[in-house]
Amino acid sequence: MFRRTSTLRCVLPDVLGDAMPDCLFSLPDLPTIPVQGQDAVYPVGRIFCVGRNYAAHAAEMGHEVDREAPFYFTKSAPNAVLTGASIPYPPGTNNFHHEMELAVAIGKPVFRATSAQAWDSVYAYGCALDMTRRDLQIRERNKQRPWDLGKDLEAGTVFAPLTRASDWAPLDGIRIQLSVNGEIR
Repeated sequence: MFRRTSTLRCVLPDVLGDAMPDCLFSLPDLPTIPVQGQDAVYPVGRIFCVGRNYAAHAAEMGHEVDREAPFYFTKSAPNAVLTGASIPYPPGTNNFHHEMELAVAIGKPVFRATSAQAWDSVYAYGCALDMTRRDLQIRERNKQRPWDLGKDLEAGTVFAPLTRASDWAPLDGIRIQLSVNGEIR
């Protein structure tokens, strides 16, 4: 079951003092991901993605992997679902794809970190699917526009339960894969 938690409140600057106004509408709840062996869940505040980091997929899309200058895009956290969710075919596309991803759950603040600090900030790992309206992504990319229409959609990120980093073996040589109807993709 996909549990959601809401800790967001409607707030205004301190000019109102202690008065807490009513919100005009409710904000979406933050999604959470189960963590294997834990009763507590991991709250998803932001989904931060690295583009063109997989050579075979970059080549399929007509690009090369640029290890020196990766680029990033984000997806809205409220659009995340857990594995096993029923995902309807989204409107406005004729080319709906999935991409297998390694999810890295960050457990503490980190900014401009050394390699050691970055590894130390990892709380857990898991598998995820990046669901993409590929035709819309390519159309926007060709116009040099953001990919939001192709990438950030309802149920556009699918997460499996996380495994704490401390429970993983060293990452060297570990592979993730996706099987659809018994076929490895």
